[in-house]
Amino acid sequence: MLFWRVKPLDKIMETAGKKALTRQLGAFQLTMLGVGAVIGTGIFVLTAEAGQKAGPGMMVAFVIAAVVCALAALAYAELASMIPVSGSAYTYTYGVLGEALAWIVGWALVLEYAVAAGAVSVGWSGYMNGLLMHTNLFGLVEPGALSLPMALRTGPYDGGTFNVLACLIALAVTWLLVIGTSKSAKVNAVLVSIKVAALVGFIVIALPAVQSENFEPFLPSGWGSPMGGIGVLGAAASIFFAYVGFDAVSTAAEETKNPNRNIPIGLIGSLLICTIFYLLVSYGAVGSVGSQPMIGAGGAVISPGTPEMAAACMGSEALVCSKEPLAHVMRMLGFGGIGNLIGLAAALALPSVVLMMIYGQTRIFFTMSRDGLLPEILSRVHPKYHTPHVVTMITGGFVAAFAAMFPVGILADISNSGTLFAFIMVSIGVMILRKQQPGRLRPFRTPLVWLVCPLAVAGCLLLFFNLSLYTISLFFGWAIIGLVVYRFYGYRHSDLGRGLTAAEGGEVPPPEPPFHEGPQA
Repeated sequence: MLFWRVKPLDKIMETAGKKALTRQLGAFQLTMLGVGAVIGTGIFVLTAEAGQKAGPGMMVAFVIAAVVCALAALAYAELASMIPVSGSAYTYTYGVLGEALAWIVGWALVLEYAVAAGAVSVGWSGYMNGLLMHTNLFGLVEPGALSLPMALRTGPYDGGTFNVLACLIALAVTWLLVIGTSKSAKVNAVLVSIKVAALVGFIVIALPAVQSENFEPFLPSGWGSPMGGIGVLGAAASIFFAYVGFDAVSTAAEETKNPNRNIPIGLIGSLLICTIFYLLVSYGAVGSVGSQPMIGAGGAVISPGTPEMAAACMGSEALVCSKEPLAHVMRMLGFGGIGNLIGLAAALALPSVVLMMIYGQTRIFFTMSRDGLLPEILSRVHPKYHTPHVVTMITGGFVAAFAAMFPVGILADISNSGTLFAFIMVSIGVMILRKQQPGRLRPFRTPLVWLVCPLAVAGCLLLFFNLSLYTISLFFGWAIIGLVVYRFYGYRHSDLGRGLTAAEGGEVPPPEPPFHEGPQA
């Protein structure tokens, strides 16, 4: 029953012509969008999170996450080049495994994108609050004079009441996306440049300060255990969502010039660039100031993102307690001014990650609505800006609410559960299509597909079951809610369910569409 209502790939291409988005993004823009989505949370924010779970072993966790991500990226590149329309893993699953599984994937992607956007908004708030606490505004005020009250710096789990800055940045990014993808991409390219420059500066200062004793013990919490959420594998499962930028790039396929060439370039290129930065920065952070986890009363490592962790970190200068870890490292090394500059760079650049997460979420909802699985109003395109403005505003509102109330640790782990499930479905889909349609044109072919894709599935399952039991339970609860919504709405209203097999006048997008600038270009 799960594998019925498979939507033919040709039909998917035709449906895109019913309500098409403007094609205006090239290979460079896609790569910069990918870099903007990937570099950010894992380095600027989740370095402390990974350190609490694995100590210096977080470096191994970054490598594990990168390897699994690279395997999944190769599968994504093949499907994205074959099916250059919006929707990402949802669209690919619809064309291979059927409507019910496609719905589950689309529903899971809410965890991947919207919750991740909330997590990064919280990370941005941490850097911005740290900057306000330490800056003297070029001698105009005393340090700390600009800081917000504690109740407005964090949500309830972290000892505050309402994270006002996280809420505001999510709303600002939503407005930027409503006025047009092209303008958003140009702003994002500037922010990515600032972010990369900050990381280069951090590497130059931190690497010479590395001391071998800071890596001992290297694995204070071991490799971890299934559903434990701690250890090297638990850290890898948490920071994995920081690599999700390449997936967000694939959701931009319908707005890409020459997608058969540019999507694989954007996917693989952004992943390679970001992995190098992840390894260098994490090595510098761990080696220069140390990264041993906080231990609870019973001798066990405390789970990050909990009230117990907040209590243990009260007044502590440990890296694992910092909400602005890279700026914190610079200050501990005696470079307070550089720390403030890195904090400023993060405050300027992290919104680019929020931008790509909300961007990816809205394009998936847009496509699900176009297929009839969600109300038609969600696929309406603004007459002036040519963007799906209704779903963008709804998504942004929820992201702002998540960011205002929850800490980055909880949001990151919840996001990962949906991410890993989507990656598994895509990898399986590549293998099925190789058997079902071996003659279909594949502008990009996954190398060693019968080795790469099974390893991608195995790697994602390994990380999924090293999330905490709470996170895994929440994922399955969310999936059950999604199945109920599908049964009572999507099942009855989908185009395939109502027998709408024609494209209703839509045309197949050409493999290399002519260049067309949007009104905001």
